[in-house]
Parts: sequence; C-alpha cells; structure tokens
Amino acid sequence: MIKHRLRGELNRWHSLRLRTLVVMLLLCLDTGILKAQPSEFMEIAPGIYLRPGIQQNFASHNRGHIANIGFIVGKQAVAVIDTGSSYQEGLTLRRAIREITALPIQYVILTHMHPDHTLGAAAFDQDAPVYIGHAQLKDALIRRQTHYLDRLKEVLGSTTEGTRLVLPSAGVEVGRAVRLELGDRILELQAYPTAHTNNDLSVYDRNSGTLWLSDLLFVERIPVVDGSLLGWLGVIDYLDQSEAKRVVPGHGPVVTEWKASLADQRRYLDALLSGIRGIVRQNGTIEQAIEQVGQEEKDNWLLFDEYHGRNVTASFVELEWE
Repeated sequence: MIKHRLRGELNRWHSLRLRTLVVMLLLCLDTGILKAQPSEFMEIAPGIYLRPGIQQNFASHNRGHIANIGFIVGKQAVAVIDTGSSYQEGLTLRRAIREITALPIQYVILTHMHPDHTLGAAAFDQDAPVYIGHAQLKDALIRRQTHYLDRLKEVLGSTTEGTRLVLPSAGVEVGRAVRLELGDRILELQAYPTAHTNNDLSVYDRNSGTLWLSDLLFVERIPVVDGSLLGWLGVIDYLDQSEAKRVVPGHGPVVTEWKASLADQRRYLDALLSGIRGIVRQNGTIEQAIEQVGQEEKDNWLLFDEYHGRNVTASFVELEWE
C-alpha cells in the first residue's frame, strides 16, 4: 500500500514537473528569451556574420560547404558576401539573414569566380539585389559555367537542384574602389590585378575594421594559384599596408594577427618563386619542379598534396618565359 502510494505521488510529481517545464518553455518562446539563432553562423564583429567553411576538399559528405560566406547588416540594408557552392547553401545563408533581420538584402557581393563562393547566388533572386563583383568576374564565370555546373552535379547529385549561374550586374574596376551604403555603414569594395584569380575583390567595413579578403588570403589551408604567382605576391605587398583590425580569409579562421598569416602565405609563394626560377635556370622540367620545389612547406598546410603540384605547374608555366 505504501509503495503504491509513493509511486502515485512520484508519478504526479513528474507530471507536474513536466507541465511546469512546458509552460516555462512556452513563456520563454513567447517573450523572445529563446530567440532563434542561425545555426553555424557566428557574429565576428557587430553586425558581421560568418558561416565558417570546412577545411576539406569539395565533396558530397560536406555538401560543398568549404568556403567562408556571410553577411553584413547596416541600419537600412544587408550585404551578402559570397553565397556558397549551391542553391541550397544559398538558401541556408538567406534563412540565417532572415532570422537576424527583416531589412532588405540590397547587395550580393561575389568576391571571385570559384564555385564554392558563387553558385548559391540564385537563392537571392527573390530579393532583387544588385549582384556585384570584379569587372572581370562576368567573363570568368561565363567561360567556366558549364564546367562548374557539371562538376557540381557530379559531386553533389540531386542536391544541386535549383543551382544556376548568376552573373554580376555591376562591376568594380581595378584602381576604382566602390562604396556601398547600408545605413550608417559603408563598405568599400576594391578590385585587384590578377592574383589568386584575375577577378579578386575585397570588402572593407570601416565601422568594425574588418577586411573580407576571401581567397586573397588562405589560413591553414594551402593557397591555390589560379591567376598569377607574381601578381599575387605584388598584391600581398599592397595588403600588408592595411590597418584592418581583423581579416576574413576565404578559407580558415578569422584572424586578428592577420599579418602573420599573410607572411605565412608569402613564404609559401616565395618558395614557389625561388624554387621554380632555380629549376628554369638549370633548364629543368615541370616534373622536376613538382618533385623538388616547396617540399619544405608540406607540414605547414592542409591539403598540401592535393594542390601543391597544381600550384607548381601553374607557376612554372608563368615563369619559364619571364
């Protein structure tokens, strides 16, 4: 009898406790205490949100989410910076924005041509934004669109549905910076001579001192030469003069001691330059360069084996007739 009575009291206590927890949860939701936060996004500075990329190769298991993407919120409007590698990733980015603010998405900034940064752009068509990038971006995307979309479908399969190429409607010329007004927040867009690609663009937010360099800077992950080795070294010299407080790279963590990361990248590119020039002077071959040049950097970079040989090949072609 006593056991049955105790069991009954315990059951009533658990039931009351459960009801209390449910009521508290509903009250929290109603009052906004448990305000939804966008998954995988972090606020790296006031009004600047980042979804960090995964330091891996583009693959089905990571759904192609390998690049840093994000957005900046002003008092009147929002600017997106890169859109990810697919329509679905672009939608994830757009949902995160709508969890933060209902302000109009006025600009979608595409920092360069590579698909992990650009192929989510169609997710923002409903907002009718200005799509803006380097003046050379449109041509670069048109030339590569078939390859990019075919490769995306090959890797991600049916999850690529809705993905299509969106061409920029506005371009930034080298040497002619463009300012975008978001309401008490001005973004400065700058186009660069050929470096990582021939269409690299940076975004600088003066309010927070945040410089979004995208793939002009790689942190931890090996840099990829898809433009000009010499040009990139020249751009690094220019960037080293910046007084930005923090930098968002295209791949890798946000850095405040970013000039050390820039120096790491310069060291690697310098190793390519000096090593390949040495091989060329000896009338050596690309194969010899791949085998010998820059191998001392192997332990310093993620994905070294996947991209170093490609970097040597591209740089050798650039340097052999200089």
